[in-house]
Amino acid sequence: MKPDDVLIDVSVSSKGRLLQQLSDKAARALGVSERDILAALESREALGSTGIGAGIAIPHAPVAGIERPFGLFVRLTKPIEFDAIDDEPVDIVCLILTPPEGQANHLKLLANVARQLRSEHVLKRIRSTREANHIYSAITECDD
Repeated sequence: MKPDDVLIDVSVSSKGRLLQQLSDKAARALGVSERDILAALESREALGSTGIGAGIAIPHAPVAGIERPFGLFVRLTKPIEFDAIDDEPVDIVCLILTPPEGQANHLKLLANVARQLRSEHVLKRIRSTREANHIYSAITECDD
């Protein structure tokens, strides 16, 4: 993930609309079909929500045609319903797309992101700043 892959104050009305916007931005960055990305994300969501609780969602999927993992971080202006495990609306979203091969790396990346976003210190920094570069720092620094 690069600092330019952090978007703040994004306004969407629904989970479906959010997934469409994420797919569009990822497709432009990766040079792959928006439709393929959206289909992969929707297929994953059909298995169970990627809303992990505490206002956080980590939509993720393997996508054919990409060569390396891709991440996009979004802080929403207003929380939206996401069918999260705690039934709370979501305002922090981290998209993770990976190549179809190497699912072990996909799971490791997903676990690392989830662990980082579960930190109250990190969440406080993410929710309180007005600067995308501060959010980037919060999510890429290790809390050892």
